[in-house]
Amino acid sequence: MLALGKPKKTELAWLEGLGLSGSKPFYHTKLGAAFLGDSLAGMKRMPAESVDLVFTSPPFALTRQKEYGNEPIERYLAWFLPFCEEIKRILKPTGSFVLDIGGAWIPGSPVRSMYHFEVAVHLSKMFRLAQDFYWYNPSRLPTPAEWVTVRRLRVKDAVNTVWWFGKTENPTADNRRVLQPYSEAMKSLLKNGYKAKMRPSGHDISEAFNKDNGGAIPSNLLTIANTESNSAYLRLCREFNIKPHPARFPAKLVEFFVDFLLDEKPRIIVDPFGGSNVTGAVAEERGHRWVVFEQEDKYMRGSMLRFLEGPLFTDPKIRAAVTGATE
Repeated sequence: MLALGKPKKTELAWLEGLGLSGSKPFYHTKLGAAFLGDSLAGMKRMPAESVDLVFTSPPFALTRQKEYGNEPIERYLAWFLPFCEEIKRILKPTGSFVLDIGGAWIPGSPVRSMYHFEVAVHLSKMFRLAQDFYWYNPSRLPTPAEWVTVRRLRVKDAVNTVWWFGKTENPTADNRRVLQPYSEAMKSLLKNGYKAKMRPSGHDISEAFNKDNGGAIPSNLLTIANTESNSAYLRLCREFNIKPHPARFPAKLVEFFVDFLLDEKPRIIVDPFGGSNVTGAVAEERGHRWVVFEQEDKYMRGSMLRFLEGPLFTDPKIRAAVTGATE
């Protein structure tokens, strides 16, 4: 249940352990708190080794200025690394830092920038690169239009890199929590049996391959369509006449990493670039504690829509906070 104002002492007592109990969140729920302001300053208040997972998608180094703010390619590293230093400090030794970051094109040229790989190279000196993931969004529009739909020199850019970093070599993880349904071929194999033999590739497939483990181990290619035209968030944005955040990642992307990387509940998740607060909404649904920071008032207000239930729809204080109206 969403609430406004400073939490009571009995509410969100765990914020005291994060050094944030003296701050007034823009809003809070049973499990989390959203703060309007600079996340760098907010994280500096948090004690070392206090967070289990940082999941975030900062503004990308795009070649065109976006309304939510983004640094140019040539200044991106200098801007982003101070945030990463604080993320490393607040992460527990078993914690993870998951970074969704899209690519960019060199202005005026059908040539890709290497900035997101440069980010990974620099961060691999601060963290341990546990694994690289690639989020394929089949619903992405054919961009950049100049090179894809006008001159037809390139194909559409439909993949984001998602870097999974650990503070140590062994961040908490268990792929049994994110097993995928078996393919029809695997179901048939399990039903009819499989003869152990050496593959032409040299792999020795033993009889253990015929064991039903409850599902298939997923790959590091995550196919998740980013379509939510009828989502509750967008419907409520229309109802409240709120402009949605233009760069939202899908809840399923957050769900995969939350399930994969967090074991016992509740763990603590932080998103330094909250946007429309998909991270907080998933954490709440999964039973984990969460803290998000967002600098833009309009996006913070809109993110409240993810937590509206029952009588909150008609509560005049809530509606005023969402719309920014003065009482």
